[in-house]
Amino acid sequence: VQLQASGGGLVQPGGSLRLSCAASRSIFSIDNMGWYRQAPGKQRELVAVNTRGGNTNYAESVKGRFTISRDNAKKTVELQMNGLKPEDTAVYYCYAEMRRFSWVETRGYWGQGTQVTVSS
Repeated sequence: VQLQASGGGLVQPGGSLRLSCAASRSIFSIDNMGWYRQAPGKQRELVAVNTRGGNTNYAESVKGRFTISRDNAKKTVELQMNGLKPEDTAVYYCYAEMRRFSWVETRGYWGQGTQVTVSS
């Protein structure tokens, strides 16, 4: 498993959750890391991304509520979600552009999805 996601669950509107994703320690290098989500009947969409240089980009719908952070040494990325709304309900996927070994090209990897449900 190259990416292992954790967190998620059921939370009431206005609540908070934290998602974590860890890349395999043996990965040679990582470029962008981020989170996508897919709600039932909808296409997968970008939630937030953190570049290797530390730049971040957020979907308009989550700006000001979600914060993405990254630890390059630990090869992890986290998504702190505050002020959750029912429309945030979706399966959340970790994504990273990585080189498994020094002699291979960078490619995208997906973690397993984790369900986030916002409901009273």
